[in-house]
Amino acid sequence: MNRPSSRMLDRIKAVYLFINEQETVSTAQLAEEFGTTDRTMQRDLKVLEYNGLVMSPNRGKWTTTAKKVKVS
Repeated sequence: MNRPSSRMLDRIKAVYLFINEQETVSTAQLAEEFGTTDRTMQRDLKVLEYNGLVMSPNRGKWTTTAKKVKVS
């Protein structure tokens, strides 16, 4: 299995922090903000969703969950 690159992990952490700050954002907004394609952003969001950190209450819109996170 491939290990995620540190660049990818840094971006995913930044995406989480951005969503947390903005409260609700779209996949397209995130892709534009981070200079990625929508598909790349969807993969990053899947990682965050799998780990219970974000959710999509409305299709294409993302918000953070109440799960406590220690950001280092």
